[in-house]
Amino acid sequence: MIVELGHFALILAAAVALAQGVLPIVGARRGDERLMAVAPYAAITQFLLIGIAFAVLMRSYIVSDFSVLNVVQNSHTDKPLLYKITGVWGNHEGSMLLWVLILALFGALVGAFGRNLPQRLKATVLSVQAWIGVSFLAFILTTSNPFLRVAMPPLQGNDLNPVLQDIGLAIHPPLLYIGYVGCSISFAFAVAALIDGKIDAAWARWVRPWTLGAWLFLTVGIAMGSYWAYYELGWGGFWFWDPVENSSFMPWLAATALLHSAVVMEKRNALRIWTVLLAILTFSLSLLGTFLVRSGVLTSVHTFAVSPSRGLFILAILVIFIGGSLALFAFRAQSLSQGGIFAPISREGALVLNNLFLTAAAATVLVGTLYPLLVEAITGDRSVSVGPPFFNLVFTPLVVPLLLAVPFGPLLAWKRGDLYAAAQRLMVAFGAALVGVVLVLVLAGFDEVLAAFGIGIAIWLIVGALSELASRAQFGQRPLSVSLARLAGLPRSAFGMTLAHLGVGLTVLGIVASTTWNEEVIVDMTPGETIIVGGRALTLDGYRIEDTANYSSQIARFTLRDGDRVLSAIETEVRLFTSRPGEVTTEAGIRTFGFSQLYVSRGELTAEGVLTVRAFWKPLVTLIWLGAVVMAIGGLLSLSDRRLRVGAPKPARGGHVVAPAE
Repeated sequence: MIVELGHFALILAAAVALAQGVLPIVGARRGDERLMAVAPYAAITQFLLIGIAFAVLMRSYIVSDFSVLNVVQNSHTDKPLLYKITGVWGNHEGSMLLWVLILALFGALVGAFGRNLPQRLKATVLSVQAWIGVSFLAFILTTSNPFLRVAMPPLQGNDLNPVLQDIGLAIHPPLLYIGYVGCSISFAFAVAALIDGKIDAAWARWVRPWTLGAWLFLTVGIAMGSYWAYYELGWGGFWFWDPVENSSFMPWLAATALLHSAVVMEKRNALRIWTVLLAILTFSLSLLGTFLVRSGVLTSVHTFAVSPSRGLFILAILVIFIGGSLALFAFRAQSLSQGGIFAPISREGALVLNNLFLTAAAATVLVGTLYPLLVEAITGDRSVSVGPPFFNLVFTPLVVPLLLAVPFGPLLAWKRGDLYAAAQRLMVAFGAALVGVVLVLVLAGFDEVLAAFGIGIAIWLIVGALSELASRAQFGQRPLSVSLARLAGLPRSAFGMTLAHLGVGLTVLGIVASTTWNEEVIVDMTPGETIIVGGRALTLDGYRIEDTANYSSQIARFTLRDGDRVLSAIETEVRLFTSRPGEVTTEAGIRTFGFSQLYVSRGELTAEGVLTVRAFWKPLVTLIWLGAVVMAIGGLLSLSDRRLRVGAPKPARGGHVVAPAE
């Protein structure tokens, strides 16, 4: 009966979403305040109903209710509680329920905290978002119902995919979904503005916090997925340009461009048409990612094996929302003005350059991802593939000029800037980058010119980001106490921007160092043998087997030494899951030294006791993910800035309008 309650709550949520999609927008067109007032209450009700459905499904997993088909296919009584819970979204049906739950959450947040929004705009935004909810709730109820019953419940379930039974996969999908789905609010604002035919600086001010929040979670989600693949799959890499990896990277690039474009629109009332188009494209790329993961057109560790009929349903959703929004944009674009004008050398100009390179990079990833699928659809040839060589060759030349330009943007004035003055303020950053390049060439040799250039760019970004703060605080121009006071008085968004740019520099530094000076040793070993990796001795001590309720683990133990000094023991293992015979996962052994890591993974163990070992020395590799964390902290700091929470101007008592903080 409880399971039926969850199913019924989902049906009610679809009905509420339908009402939310129709009544408020009708009220907005007629100027009926009562109909418009339905929107926030419907959004909150929809979220509560989907929350009930999600809680019911989670309860079914926790108590191992094998009368539910979804639980039978993805759970097991011996599975730890954490993975029973994460099993809820470790499958297609449950993850779609999480998807619409997050969608409804964002709608409820707009309904509850969008009090400063004009009522007409708020009603239209929530109506647009409700139609997205209606589409995906219909998809779940008709093709992907997580509450289907089993006539003869088995005593045991099939268990969750062993690869997904990891703490990283417990965290990664929800973070990524919040980022994906969070882009829907920016999309809804864009469509609502096109419907009303009114786009101004206040609109950009309302969109920025939602876009920033989505970008923040996308950043952390992508980084978490990258680190999971690094330590769980045993290959020792952090990015493979897998099509499903790309499906999350593309909306991140577009969201980054949207954030910068919205700043120009908010501050200078410029780039109106371009900003609205970016808001549409960002969520369109998120929908495309959903299609790639769930349509069955891709085979990947990240994808869900689903039927083509489900893929056609999602494809129809893509056509309706992407095609419809772009058609509306084309219809309205002629009546919209671009807003303020500015000189090419200005902060606006720098942000436009940023947008051009980011969108070109996103387009490159899109073409590389879809090209093999298009070739297969047209010719039936499955042999065509686009991998890292293509992306590295095409993507890198687009990113390098962007990274070189990043430190200039914040130092240029609005409308008309002084490039020479900005360059003077960046002399310390340029000097530090030049020193870094020279040191790399001297220490590593002149064969590493590209690596030296990459290290120089990373230092340029890091010191350049700090230079912007130093310039605003006027260090070296005022007494130290005055400069510190000015620094303390800067808005949080200034520190957030600095941390975001600094985080990019850290990630670039980690990528360049770990890929250039990565040391790999692949060898067959027997107990007692020693190899040298990263200047340290790694000795295979032996093997042991440990059994748990869920799996049997074959562990290889190593001792790591630096000369005669024992540094630590390192263990790498293979897990054989009893509920799924033949399916195994690997757990790499990792020892961290500062920002560098020694990485050990194991292969097959022969009957003679010979083990294939892959050992890597990865200098500064942790900076890749640390940089992403710093970026996210910067986003969080900016999001906490009071100026991003002001929203629309509030009417004063006398009927005048209080201007938002500049």
